[in-house]
Amino acid sequence: MTEAIQVGKLTITANQIIPLLAQYQMLPHLIRELTIDEAIKDINCTAEEKNLAQQQFFRQHQINSDADLQTWINRFAVTSEQLEGIITRPLKIEKFKQANWASKVENYFVKRKSQLDRVIYSLLRTPNPEIAQELYFRIQAQETTFAEVAQQYSQGPEAQTGGLVGPVELGSLHPNLAQMLLISKPGQLWHPTKLENWFLIIRLDKFIPAQLDEAIQGRLLNELFEIWLREK
Repeated sequence: MTEAIQVGKLTITANQIIPLLAQYQMLPHLIRELTIDEAIKDINCTAEEKNLAQQQFFRQHQINSDADLQTWINRFAVTSEQLEGIITRPLKIEKFKQANWASKVENYFVKRKSQLDRVIYSLLRTPNPEIAQELYFRIQAQETTFAEVAQQYSQGPEAQTGGLVGPVELGSLHPNLAQMLLISKPGQLWHPTKLENWFLIIRLDKFIPAQLDEAIQGRLLNELFEIWLREK
């Protein structure tokens, strides 16, 4: 007998699943998850780790009773064996990441640091070079503050904050803007610079070097894992 899924009046047979996954652009996700499962299949967890993973899973899905658990199992149509695999899977993935890339994070951080460094800066943008020039000289001469001029004349969302932007990672900015800020000293005011359709006045207010703390370590570990996945 052919296994099938009933969705309303629609019956979907097993041999229709792959074409449907492709049609709804879900096949790459399936391949990704199968690739991960193949990689972590030999990773073991202790009884204590499994217990902690189960507690976390139950909290995440608000499973507080046997009835809640049965409702979840029925909703996703999984077996008890599959449920255990679902619960321990994140832990096995984390162990896989640690085993393969924990020793490489520090060197990767050195390569990525210039993009992870953060800045707080003041920005004023206008499409008019003459206005940009005039406003630059007014700020430079301290006839008015950067915040007052930006609030009145800047034509971007930064006008709402008096031109103040950040903290923001340099890697998230336009490369030309990031380079300007990277070589700036705090308080340095840049002459109007054309960037795409705008003339920008930029001032670096604060430079915040990236630190290889726990959060950054986890993020970089995930990045290395994703690079591996894409290559696969």
